[in-house]
Amino acid sequence: MDGTNALGEFLRARRALVRPEDVGLPNSGLRRVPGLRREEVAMLSGISADYYLRLEQGRDRNPSAQVLRAIARVLRLDADATAYLLGLTPDRPAETRPAVRAPAPPRDAQVPASLLQLIDGWPRNPAYLQNRYTDCLAANALATALTPNYAPGVNLLRAVFLDPAERAVRRDWEELTEEGVAALRANTGPGSGDPVLRDLVGDLSLRSERFRTLWARHDVRPRRGRVSHLSHPQVGDLDLHSEKLAVEGTDGLTLVVFHAAPGSRSAELLDILGSLNAPRPA
Repeated sequence: MDGTNALGEFLRARRALVRPEDVGLPNSGLRRVPGLRREEVAMLSGISADYYLRLEQGRDRNPSAQVLRAIARVLRLDADATAYLLGLTPDRPAETRPAVRAPAPPRDAQVPASLLQLIDGWPRNPAYLQNRYTDCLAANALATALTPNYAPGVNLLRAVFLDPAERAVRRDWEELTEEGVAALRANTGPGSGDPVLRDLVGDLSLRSERFRTLWARHDVRPRRGRVSHLSHPQVGDLDLHSEKLAVEGTDGLTLVVFHAAPGSRSAELLDILGSLNAPRPA
């Protein structure tokens, strides 16, 4: 991820994911690579094939927002991925670009004391705080009881991809890893000069084939609430809603809170887990 041609890398990756039939074209003839051909994207976008080729090759770094939005429609990008695409063109006039993310704060940024008090006061809701790189900065006792990787100092993306014990807990590991990589790309923005992101991506790319595959897709989806399907060694299977809340006044800090449907078996098991891991009287 050297970022020398980030726009071209993104366009090639997303083009490979669109089938001809997805955009109303016949899927005839042998294709050397998956997805749409360059000339097909150009035709459907209303631009010349030569101009589109220059974009992919990085020979033109100043496409208009109108051209990029036309390409985004052909590549079936949603609003998040379209915004990401628009941010990959630093040579466009500043007034047509999305706002550039400010330089990232240190990874060990302090969590406000009020937030620590808040999550520690939730004995029935696992909760933790993470930064944009998925470093866990704080967690309450019930979150750590769910998995020991919910603990300060742990990078959660590394844990999910590289820790066999973490994978064993995750019944939805395939879905979780796909969402996690797409969220990392969305929440760190299109800039390629971030050394923390570069180190994280480089390390995971070397150590995980699945990460390499998912990162190469260039999926872009911000973190959103989901249902986590866990298989806990103490209490068994849990299905927990997780809400992801951006913390105002911080740069990229997210509060993640788990809860079970009232009256459900998962709610009962979560209470049992809390009892099993409650501090013993001195």
